[in-house]
Amino acid sequence: MAKNKPSKLKARLPRGFVDRSAADIRATEAMLAKIREVYERYGFDPVETPAFEYTDCLGKFLPDTDRPNAGVFSVQDDDEQWMSLRYDLTAPLARHVAENINEIQLPFRSYRAGWVFRNEKPGPGRFRQFMQFDADSVGAPGVQADAEMCMMMADTMEALGIPRGSYVIRVNNRKVLDGVMEAIGLGGEENAERRLTVLRAIDKLDKFGIEGVEQLLGEGRKDESGDFTKGAGLSDEQIERIVAFVIQSLKISQLAKTYARNTGYSGNPKLVSAAIGELSNYVLPQSSGAEGVDELETIAELVSAADYDNGRVAIDPSVVRGLEYYTGPVYEAELLFDVTNEKGEVVQFGSVGGGGRYDGLVKRFTGRDVPATGFSIGVSRLMTALKNLKKLQADEVVAPVLVTVMDGDTASLARYQKMTQELRAAGIRAEMYQGNWKKFGNQLKYADRRGCPLAIIQGGDERAEGTVQIKDLIEGARLAGEIEDNVTWRESRPAQVSCPEADIVATVRRMLAEQAEDRARQDGEAGASQ
Repeated sequence: MAKNKPSKLKARLPRGFVDRSAADIRATEAMLAKIREVYERYGFDPVETPAFEYTDCLGKFLPDTDRPNAGVFSVQDDDEQWMSLRYDLTAPLARHVAENINEIQLPFRSYRAGWVFRNEKPGPGRFRQFMQFDADSVGAPGVQADAEMCMMMADTMEALGIPRGSYVIRVNNRKVLDGVMEAIGLGGEENAERRLTVLRAIDKLDKFGIEGVEQLLGEGRKDESGDFTKGAGLSDEQIERIVAFVIQSLKISQLAKTYARNTGYSGNPKLVSAAIGELSNYVLPQSSGAEGVDELETIAELVSAADYDNGRVAIDPSVVRGLEYYTGPVYEAELLFDVTNEKGEVVQFGSVGGGGRYDGLVKRFTGRDVPATGFSIGVSRLMTALKNLKKLQADEVVAPVLVTVMDGDTASLARYQKMTQELRAAGIRAEMYQGNWKKFGNQLKYADRRGCPLAIIQGGDERAEGTVQIKDLIEGARLAGEIEDNVTWRESRPAQVSCPEADIVATVRRMLAEQAEDRARQDGEAGASQ
């Protein structure tokens, strides 16, 4: 009776997660380096928090259940405390500041990049693990800190090669939005849920238009599939006031994007101030809403004084972010160029990051007011944008020089390893072949697939002479297409040089430099032909 063969374990990637290639990793690191350089220039310092936090530290936005696993990935510690993988970088920062409030210097200006995790249904472009890059200023109460954040976002976009006219940093204030709600009778804690429904409806303006927003403010909206979304249940008069505010916001938004695309335009402060001033008609006097309008005017003045109002940073009351998160100014980095989405539709690329003022997060731990503002860049989404703009570039990484193995005895292996270490000590990427050395052809196939620029060869004859052969694999591949028969190949021994063992490093450096010159020349010719 035949024994049952053990079933092989199926290799499978968890849904919502991706593997990353060397090219992706290097491109990401190059992009992060440019962002980091801007943050450092503004006087921000790095800080790092762990991927896990105690679940109750992550905030009120998590479900209150016995197993808090909706939206986040959670496990129980050995002392039965729930821990969760962080879903953003802001809540862990608030915990860090609160825990070290007596040691750190306020304002605390920091940045951090890291993976965050969402236990949500994955879909096209929607992953359960993705990277964010945040910058925050904790202990800074004035809106000048928010204005500075917006200017830093603009500088970051340009440092990454996104030209003016292709992006805009849009700024709003949650106090204005809340003030509009208060003016129509939706103030107070008892109306908190309805206010969220109204904000969600306003946030659907780009997707459903004014008519769709009106439906969501009223009884609700039925989509093309027949699914019904319950509305906020506002009266006709309340809907009219909200819609009037939305239309005014839309006018300012369109004005902002027009200025952003016209890179030669220098903002007219009076025109901008008048447009912002119109928002006062929708909030109560001497209210937090009126305070929010004043803060927007202040930000506009600060941005104008620093010459960032020329299409880079613009007031835009249609921005709705972090429905429960933010307490004051909110801002969003939007890219204005067109792309084709998964449905084949031409649309604007949209947001690649944003943030705002969150004065309540640290207070949860300390019991005292600790104002804070910051923003987060979606690294993966921004990488997609840079690919569309053909701006995603990593520093050129040349594959290693391959030291081939002709003899497998210990003495020979020691000589090959010594050559390899000499190259590495000189700062040259190098590796000694570690596969089956007896089939030399396989070594050259390996080098070809690896993209190795050079192969170093030393057999018994070369060793007796104290020399090595250095094969230019890049030039050899090119010449191979021009040589038609093996006789010519053996006679020409193309792209291969002999040198004394003592000159390996100098010869390899020279040959790599020649290859680099060839690549630069080819890149230049390709650029000129486009």
